[in-house]
Parts: sequence; C-alpha cells; structure tokens
Amino acid sequence: MSPNPATTNGTQPYIVETDPRWTAVDAFQFPQLFPPNRPHHAAITHAFDNSIAHGLEDISVAPSQGKFLSIQCQIINAKHVLEIGTLGAYSTIWMASAAPDIKVVSLEIDPAIAEIARENIRFAGMEGRIEVIVGAALDVLPTLAKDVEEGKREKFDFSFIDADKENAIDYFNWAVKMTRAKGVVYVDNMVRKGLLADVQLAKTDPNVRGIRTAVEGVGKDERVDACILQTVGEKNYDGFLMAIVK
Repeated sequence: MSPNPATTNGTQPYIVETDPRWTAVDAFQFPQLFPPNRPHHAAITHAFDNSIAHGLEDISVAPSQGKFLSIQCQIINAKHVLEIGTLGAYSTIWMASAAPDIKVVSLEIDPAIAEIARENIRFAGMEGRIEVIVGAALDVLPTLAKDVEEGKREKFDFSFIDADKENAIDYFNWAVKMTRAKGVVYVDNMVRKGLLADVQLAKTDPNVRGIRTAVEGVGKDERVDACILQTVGEKNYDGFLMAIVK
C-alpha cells in the first residue's frame, strides 16, 4: 500500500492509499462490465474528462462505484433521486442512466461548478431529467422538504450524499425525511482510510468528527436500518453508509 498526498482538509494532509492489486482489478473488470458500446458510456466518460479539463478536483466517485449507484437505483426501481453534492455531475449522470424515466434533483453550493455540471448534463441529453439547484444544502433542503410535504415534489426513492462531512448527520436527517419507506439513503466517504475509528483524531479533525457523529446518530435513529461497507479500489481505501428507511 502506498500513501500519496492529495489534498488538505484544513487540519491535516489527506492521503490517498493505493495498492497495485486494487488498481489492477479495476483496470481489468470495469472495461469488461462497462464496454464502450454500452448506453451512456460516452456521456459518463465526457462528464469525467470535461470536469477535469475545467479544473475540478478528481474527487467524484470511482467508475465502479458510479455503476454501483446506477445498479442500486435499478434494484429499487428508483424514479426520483436526491443528490447532495453535484460537482461535475459524474455520479448524477450515472444515477440518471439507471432508467429513461428516472429524475434526479442535485444540490451544488458553487455556481461555477454547477455550470460545469449542467454542461455535462446537456452533453448527456439529460437536462430534462436532472435538476441542479445552486445553494448551500442546509439552506436548500428545508425548502425541498416543504415541497415534498406539500406534495409539490415526489418523495425520493434513493438519496445519495457526497458532500462535506462536518454536516453529514444533518444531511442524513433531511434525506430520511424526504425518502419513501423502503427507500435508500447512501452516504459516501464514511471510512476515510480507517480514520472513522480514530477517537483521538476526531477531537481535532472536523471530517473525522463529522463521520463519527453521523454513524453514532444513524445508529440511534429508529427510522432506518443501516450498515457501513468498507471499499478499496483505484481511487482509495474508503467506504459508505447505506440505510434503508423503515
């Protein structure tokens, strides 16, 4: 395993851990299971390449994770998806690719990044099915929840949270309120190379404190049943929390 400095979170360097076995497996399996002749291949590839060309950080989900999100949406026959954290719309387009009638509402705090996402969505031909709302999620979510409560929007079948970890439990709580019974709430980057288990680091690192607080909060939440799955691959050692709404 070789740790490599990547970005900083304001408190300590963020290290990407790689292993030649992880990358070799991904390099083999992904092109086999998602060859260029598959639907949406060009749109998904463009979303990644165009985002990097515009200077966005390579912090979107890994290709295999993107396909996993799409398959999850297919498994539960999702028609309405909530995403907190659009970035370049890479994961957004993956989820929208799950079905021709699926609709995604995605929240992005940065207007400039939202425009890059919309450019990628237009290239994918999905502008009629993906709505990007610009604003801080904790400002937008109450309005969105009110619309759901009043019947102006459908409840979500699948909610994907990929935003700052300091507010992870707040995002989760809003998502659960808006997700239907037997729907799924998925929170990404919840293991952070095992730092989830570091009690001492949680005292100084807001990201670690945020994911620990989220896990503790979800564990006490009677509305859901949840688990965390650790993952490895071409992008890092990490993991996600997945919850089913009761």
